[in-house]
Amino acid sequence: MFKRFIAYYKPHKVVFGLDMLASLVVSLVGIVYPIVTREMLNDLIPNRNYRMVVIFGLTLLGLYFVRMLLNYFIQYYGHVMGVRMQAQMRSDMFRHLEKLPYKFYDNNETGKIMSRMTTDLWEISELAHHGPENLLISCISVVVSFIYLYSINPWLTLIIFACVPFLLLIALALRKKMRNAFMESRKSIAVINSSLESSISGIRVTKAFDNADKEEEKFEDGNRQFTMARDDAYKAMGRFHSGTAFITDIFNVVVLIAGGFFLYNGQIQFGDYSAFIVSVNLFINPVMTLINFMEQYQNGVTGFERFLEIMDEKPEEDAPGATDIESVEGHLEFCNVVCSYDGHKDVLRGIDLRIPKGKKFALVGPSGGGKTTICHLIPHFYDIESGEILIDGRKIDSITKSSLRRNIGIVQQDIYLFNASIKDNILYGRLDATDEEVIEAAKRANIHDYIMTLEEGYDTQIGERGVRLSGGQKQRLSIARVFLKNPPILILDEATSALDNTTEILIQKALDELCVGRTTLVVAHRLSTIKNADEIAVVSGGRIIEQGSHDELIAANGEYSKLYQLQFRTDVDAPTVEIG
Repeated sequence: MFKRFIAYYKPHKVVFGLDMLASLVVSLVGIVYPIVTREMLNDLIPNRNYRMVVIFGLTLLGLYFVRMLLNYFIQYYGHVMGVRMQAQMRSDMFRHLEKLPYKFYDNNETGKIMSRMTTDLWEISELAHHGPENLLISCISVVVSFIYLYSINPWLTLIIFACVPFLLLIALALRKKMRNAFMESRKSIAVINSSLESSISGIRVTKAFDNADKEEEKFEDGNRQFTMARDDAYKAMGRFHSGTAFITDIFNVVVLIAGGFFLYNGQIQFGDYSAFIVSVNLFINPVMTLINFMEQYQNGVTGFERFLEIMDEKPEEDAPGATDIESVEGHLEFCNVVCSYDGHKDVLRGIDLRIPKGKKFALVGPSGGGKTTICHLIPHFYDIESGEILIDGRKIDSITKSSLRRNIGIVQQDIYLFNASIKDNILYGRLDATDEEVIEAAKRANIHDYIMTLEEGYDTQIGERGVRLSGGQKQRLSIARVFLKNPPILILDEATSALDNTTEILIQKALDELCVGRTTLVVAHRLSTIKNADEIAVVSGGRIIEQGSHDELIAANGEYSKLYQLQFRTDVDAPTVEIG
């Protein structure tokens, strides 16, 4: 872990070196004041050498001015270095998150991931800047001040030094508890972020069901967890600081009493005694800084450990020897495919499918039967346990995921649109498309006319998740995105199930055009929309229990026939919708 942390200093080694050099000079300047004090009290003032008193004073003032400039450099450039390291870690984490498989996001909440990228990385940047600086200044100050104090009075110095082990023992005893408490505090912050992200994203649902009290209750649960975790963390920190501060107070008492006895017995001069009292803080303060550094170290290390938890997640990787697929015709095959999400319970069991190129194949059946999983396996979002999936006779394992997904278009029920313009959202289908191609895709998706009624047209911002658009408009925008992509394989996963009948008919026209000349896999609950499919499979319990054309399945009087008759009766009983 230490080696991985140090690697982030490499691009900033010049600034880091200057920062450490400035810190070294600052620590050395700090020892000048007690040296000057001792010289004045022992020599210059008793001998009335006022000229040298002024020279020493001006020299000290000049050194303090230099120290001011160096402190500015340390504070400014040191923090800038820390922020840039933080930015690099954030970029590395984001790139890594983009490479992680679907299953990672199935098991990790967005708010908790965001906490890793914000709060934790801030603590790391603070450690990156202040850690080496405090460590260097404090260590040098401890050594130099000890040597100087020893030169004044060895016995008094050794008495002071003997108190240090007690300080360290207390610090080490409380260190572990403080670390554990701050780790729990980190976790509680992630819980709050997750709850907040969920509540804000679902605010419209909350308002629709008038469940604000419930959301407040959920949030307060997380808030209480955070308060309790923070309470434990601050309790541990309070014990740490109060215990160590008590020992440092003992230092001053020891100096006062022992030094008084030495002065009384003539073992130390008054000037040396005064200089020792002034100088002892030069020894105590860096020791305290080192002890306080433990808190910062714990915060930073805890944050870096949580950062590494994400970075050590195994990314999606192409199989050894995988190559790009150039020209895709669209012939799909599932050969005895078995798949599970958790490695224990099979979601699909022995799936066999053959979809010729350019054909329309429909999947129907009860929710949770495995239809969407079949759709997710074609673009290789999940790995299979056994069996084979082939495209144009090639195993998808032998195809790079990037080139495979470039040739597949997906339209889902739950459309995700980015908080950007209409044009940018359509361009997501093919980022290098021209404006003319974007407009043509919108026309084919029957959304162009609506866009032209907007004041800013294609530059209109649609809000988070397309909140300013209706369900049908969002769906047509997603269809335009796929038109622009122009893939040879198309997956329609319940693309119209959330729409009303009138809107569904309009969307269906766009989808029918989109399907022309493409191998299409359709998942549908409304069986009337897939009557014209070349073949239909009924999926239940992870297996295909029926397969054939609409007429063949109706004639077989099996599960599909029962589903169709049930929906037909429901449709007859439902009020008719007139399309103007």
